[in-house]
Amino acid sequence: MPKLGEIITAIEEFAPLQYQESYDNSGLLLGDREQEISQALIALDCTEAVIDDAIQKNCQLVIAHHPILFSGIKSITGKNYVERVMLKAIRNHIAIYAAHTNLDNVYGGVNHKIAEKLQLVDCTILAPKTKALKQMYVYVPSDCADTVREALFLSGAGSIGEYSQCSYNIEGIGTYLPSNQANPYIGKRNTYQEEKEVKIEVIYPFEKESHILQALQKSHPYEEIAYGIIPLDNATAYLGSGMMGTLHEELSETAFLAYLKRILNTQSIRHTAFLNKTIRTVAICGGSGSFLLSKAIKAGADAFVSADFKYHQFFDADGQILIADVGHFESEQFTSEIFYEVLSKIFPNFALHLTSVNTNPINYFN
Repeated sequence: MPKLGEIITAIEEFAPLQYQESYDNSGLLLGDREQEISQALIALDCTEAVIDDAIQKNCQLVIAHHPILFSGIKSITGKNYVERVMLKAIRNHIAIYAAHTNLDNVYGGVNHKIAEKLQLVDCTILAPKTKALKQMYVYVPSDCADTVREALFLSGAGSIGEYSQCSYNIEGIGTYLPSNQANPYIGKRNTYQEEKEVKIEVIYPFEKESHILQALQKSHPYEEIAYGIIPLDNATAYLGSGMMGTLHEELSETAFLAYLKRILNTQSIRHTAFLNKTIRTVAICGGSGSFLLSKAIKAGADAFVSADFKYHQFFDADGQILIADVGHFESEQFTSEIFYEVLSKIFPNFALHLTSVNTNPINYFN
């Protein structure tokens, strides 16, 4: 039976908390990491009905996409739905965890799942993140270079896209003069030393820095390690907002919207005026994606599928793209499947349940 902390580690290995936006509140919202969890309930939102569902299924954990706690809270008295959810969860020893914008931003996350459902191919991140990569260089005695390099690779350094164990190595001569208090790996105190060394350079995602530094400290033989870290502005193709892909075949605008209605099981779609052209290239963003409209237009998408467009934002399409507002819940309804797939691979004997509760707060009158 896994502990809550082990389940959290598995989720955050896939969608690190460092990937969430600054305004977000992803992570463990309620619970003890040492608590043993026999069953977990997965939902898009954590509502009172979802907590009731967890109680009925004897679950000790609710995993949600949207955080029930988003802003400061000074008391829990049950005066609103947020506080009632927290009270009921506490009384029934149910932990609550949320992975929100970190799951949006990671490749393989929310937008990738939508693209998968729409059977898009040749998918790429619509707005890749910058400043997510760092470069490390370190000087190592030649006979230890292989050991240190391998340790860096195992800790998460040296991966670039589909390539792993990437490094750049330069041979040279290192010089140093150990003091009377030093304990040199090579050479003697108070004696000038020249040593054949290798400068190893690797790139790594910023969230793995602590693991990489630990690996460096354990594998490097020198008492004082000479290394440097450089933040990079490079965009990474595996982290960012939205996604863009291609349909297997061109569809008319009406056929495309009908396709969206069927796949997303939505009752209605708000859209801009038809442009009398076929749809082949599609940009998507689960949830509120209007901030990516200009990116979708610049990328040459025929249509942009997202949610929560305001009245005046539809004008911003400016005759260049078809906006299809499918609804917030509808665009993210498959998110629960991501949690299920990630956790079931790591904990094959762990009981995971997808909630039967429809948490969509929006209803339609036909």
